[in-house]
Amino acid sequence: MSVQELLDRARARLLRVDPQQAAALQADGALLIDIRPHANRAAEGEIPGALIIERIVLEWRLDPTGDHRLPGLAADTPVVLICNEGYASSLAAADAQRLGLTHATDLVGGFRAWRAAGLPTVPGGSASLP
Repeated sequence: MSVQELLDRARARLLRVDPQQAAALQADGALLIDIRPHANRAAEGEIPGALIIERIVLEWRLDPTGDHRLPGLAADTPVVLICNEGYASSLAAADAQRLGLTHATDLVGGFRAWRAAGLPTVPGGSASLP
């Protein structure tokens, strides 16, 4: 199977959101999770209030039954994953759904679409959650 086929299968499961929808979900209590590497966040900025969890530890932090999950995370917690342009986040959101996060999705166009929509950003470089 090609990576494009994996991406297509992942996206078929998701109710992906645009930047305005992601901002509204965040305002209603959804977790926005930035999975971009530190270098991207430092160069381009971050979304205020988004949790920083790099991709390498994401499944451990998003397993609602795991010992290393985010505090307060439950299977029905709304989660929006964010990468640079909305590719890696689609794959990660599908993984999060397989772990049991029924309301996991991703941001169409990623951080760059958020910024292009004129939504708030802050200088980047925050440390990721362990």
